[in-house]
Amino acid sequence: MQIKISASILSADSTQLGNEIKKVEQAGVDLIHIDVMDGHFVPNITMGPFIVEGIKKITKVPLDIHLMIENPDKYVESFTQKTEENDILTFHIEATNDPLGVINLIKGQGLKAGVAINPDTHERTVEKLLESIDMLLVMTVYPGFSGQAFKQYVCKKIKKLREIAPKNLDIEVDGGIKPETISDAASAGANVFAAATSIFAKENYKEAIEALRKKAQENSYLFVKH
Repeated sequence: MQIKISASILSADSTQLGNEIKKVEQAGVDLIHIDVMDGHFVPNITMGPFIVEGIKKITKVPLDIHLMIENPDKYVESFTQKTEENDILTFHIEATNDPLGVINLIKGQGLKAGVAINPDTHERTVEKLLESIDMLLVMTVYPGFSGQAFKQYVCKKIKKLREIAPKNLDIEVDGGIKPETISDAASAGANVFAAATSIFAKENYKEAIEALRKKAQENSYLFVKH
C-alpha cells in the first residue's frame, strides 16, 4: 500500500486553476481531488463534467473525482466521457439505494470505483461493498465546504474499516487534513489523503506535499501496526 496525497482543488485559486493544477503536478502530488457538489446532497454548488474534462486535458495525474450529488447513477456517464482507467469516480453511500449498481456503472465505463461515507454513517453500511470497490473515502468533516476542522472520532471508524477491508484497498480521508491531523488518520489506517488548504494556502506546494507525506509515512498503520 502506497501513501498518496490528493490535492483538493476546492481551495485552489479558481482564477488560475490550470496553473494551480500544473504546480501541484510538478510538486509531486499523486492525485487531483475534484469535489463535485449539486446544491442538494450538500448545501453548495461547484464544478461539473465540463470542468473535469478540461482538467483531464492539462494533467497526467490521475483524477480523484468525488461526487457529492444525489442520484449519482444518472451522472456517471457524464463524468467519465474523457477519463482514463487510472482515474477514480467516488459517490456517497448515502446518495443511492443501489450502491452496487452505481459501482458496476462506473467500472463499466473503465474507471476505478470508490464509495464515500459521511462522518456519522455507520461502517456497516459499506462493509459488504469493500470487495467490490477500488477505494473507500471516509469523510472526516461533513461534506460541502472546505476549511472545516478534522473530526477526531472518525478515526475509530477508519480503524474498524481497515481491519475488515481487503489488504490492497485504498482508504482515503477527506476533511481537515494537515500535518497536525494526518498522523491520526494514517495511524488509524488511511493511506490516501485529500488535502486542500494545507497545500494551496502554502507558498511552496512541494514542501507542503512532502511534509504531509512524511507525517503519514511515519505514522502509517501499515508500518506501525503490522
